[in-house]
Amino acid sequence: MSRKFVIVTDSASDLPEEYFAMNGLDCVRLGFTVDGKTYGGEDGEEMDIKEFYASLRGGSMPTTFQVPPEQAEKHIERHLKEGQDVLAVAFSSGLSGTANSFAIAARELSERYPERKIFVVDSLCASMGEGLFVDYIVKKADTGASIEETRDYAEDLKQHICHYFTVDNLFHLKRGGRVSAATAVVGSLLKIKPVLHVDEEGHLIAIGKAMGRKKSISALVEHMKELETLEEDDPIFISHGDCAEDVEYLKKLITEAFGERVFYTNYVGSVIGTHSGAGTLALFFRGKHR
Repeated sequence: MSRKFVIVTDSASDLPEEYFAMNGLDCVRLGFTVDGKTYGGEDGEEMDIKEFYASLRGGSMPTTFQVPPEQAEKHIERHLKEGQDVLAVAFSSGLSGTANSFAIAARELSERYPERKIFVVDSLCASMGEGLFVDYIVKKADTGASIEETRDYAEDLKQHICHYFTVDNLFHLKRGGRVSAATAVVGSLLKIKPVLHVDEEGHLIAIGKAMGRKKSISALVEHMKELETLEEDDPIFISHGDCAEDVEYLKKLITEAFGERVFYTNYVGSVIGTHSGAGTLALFFRGKHR
């Protein structure tokens, strides 16, 4: 590793803890409250992810909270005190105030540490889309690129990180205002599965629908066929809301279409899973555009 600065990101990237440790990243945690108890954030304990999804299926209704400026500042300042510059990569401003909290912290700390460089990149990404974005940034930084070169690379790259989702249950999207109550009821009765993506401004929007689960998963791959610009070693990231069998079906379809690829999979974390629900399946790859 020939990195010349520290990369700070947040837990909405849904990367596993071992990834942060192995790659020397500092992760700032978002959090949620469920059944009267708070998890994540600066001081909360972690809930086992399968327990979280079991609670969703049992009818629990969590609420989430972003990274506040004070928490972002604490993480960034730790590295500044050690004489290191910081590149912060934040969860989409179209879905959370976390990126703004990083920006506020960076402005405050720049006044106190004028000799240090602090840059914030609003990823406009979510879940393992942000994770994939971070992974590309880590690889760029490890070539020996300067913090400015890595920031510019990230700004150029972020509109090429494609996000395609489908969900198993429309009612969580209804809670977040993504679909109407009538759409949720009718869609569930008819087994209509929406296809969504994260747009150029970092918002989660519906772009289509399919009759049944397998067709909605196939639709993710069809979008990939239209947009991908993958080179041989480019990874494909997949996150899921406790539906591992669907992950294997998605990987099978991708392998049939593109040959053997490098896959990284993980759960949709509790914060994003609160809004997308159990059974979410999401595909992330580098493409021509979002």
